[in-house]
Amino acid sequence: MSTTICQVMGFIVSSLGVAGCMVATAMDMWSTQDLYDNPVTAVFQYQGLWRSCVRQSSGFTECRPYFTILGLPAMFQAVRALMIVGIVLGILGLLVCIFALKCIRIGNMEDSAKATMTLTSGIMFIVAGLCAITGVSVFANMLVTNFWMSTASMYQGIQNVQNRYTFGSALFVGWVAGGLALVGGIMMCLACRGLIPEESRYKAVSYNASGRNISYRTGPYKVASGYEPETKSRKSAGYEEAARSEDGRRPYPSKHDYV
Repeated sequence: MSTTICQVMGFIVSSLGVAGCMVATAMDMWSTQDLYDNPVTAVFQYQGLWRSCVRQSSGFTECRPYFTILGLPAMFQAVRALMIVGIVLGILGLLVCIFALKCIRIGNMEDSAKATMTLTSGIMFIVAGLCAITGVSVFANMLVTNFWMSTASMYQGIQNVQNRYTFGSALFVGWVAGGLALVGGIMMCLACRGLIPEESRYKAVSYNASGRNISYRTGPYKVASGYEPETKSRKSAGYEEAARSEDGRRPYPSKHDYV
């Protein structure tokens, strides 16, 4: 019962994590404009992985997608790739996990096959969570670096400084989603141990006494152990040999004895 609960909880947590990764990737607020010490507050800019948006104080919002791929920074493209890989692995893990659930029976699938599928889906969820966390962390590092570079330029009095950007809400969604996928994958790996049959866990060799060492007696006598018949047989063999030797020493009667 505990194995089933752990498996179902891992599936639910991983599903939330994969859904969160998809939402974070599609969100536009990966970086938002820092309005601190900015005299122009009528326009608010924010950027995502796929487009940049401008929102005016009147409520009008205009978004423009990135029409170029080669013109984007290499780290930015790496973040895109990590998030896409995480989503693909998460979806594949969900498909495998659905068929690996213990409460779902498909044909004559054995528990060993379900255990292998559960472990596979758990590893996929763990890798997907690590990809999401890594991608969000790399983007956050880019923001921190650009923020302090812009701040240093502002303090040096350089004109025409670009706007500073800070963390957006998509980063926090991505961190939480990656953590959920990671935890769900660990739970699936733990549930895998409960699905492995006990016969394959402990492979021991049983040694049984041979049939010739077991003596059976009828009547009120008790069954002797494996070693007693051997000693008794040895003793009886000794007695027979001694009797034979005595018979050999004893002279046989000849025809002259009856005369």
